[in-house]
Amino acid sequence: MKKKKEISIVRSSAAEYLTFITATGESDVNAIYFDENVWLTQKMMGLLYNVETHTINYHLKKIFADGELDENSVIRKFRITASDGKSYNTNHYNLKAIIAVGNKVDSPRAVQFR
Repeated sequence: MKKKKEISIVRSSAAEYLTFITATGESDVNAIYFDENVWLTQKMMGLLYNVETHTINYHLKKIFADGELDENSVIRKFRITASDGKSYNTNHYNLKAIIAVGNKVDSPRAVQFR
């Protein structure tokens, strides 16, 4: 398996982030923009679609098990700094995975995003 490059993201760099705001303006999600793609964690997808993280995890596992997407081609690890000041390598999923999950999730917010 090909080893993926580790990317360090500096939170203060405005050029590396996009903000999705719901049509009602009630919430927003910050996404990483890198390598001409949009990247979200499972937690961020949960916020985007207004569902629990375990729901996102369930749909991603099914998408990969069914062969709808190749796990290695839609996941990239980004180093993020948590509130405790420590840096962690965290899985982020690209736009293909975000849209695939959005098609599976039954929520009004998923319909808005599509």
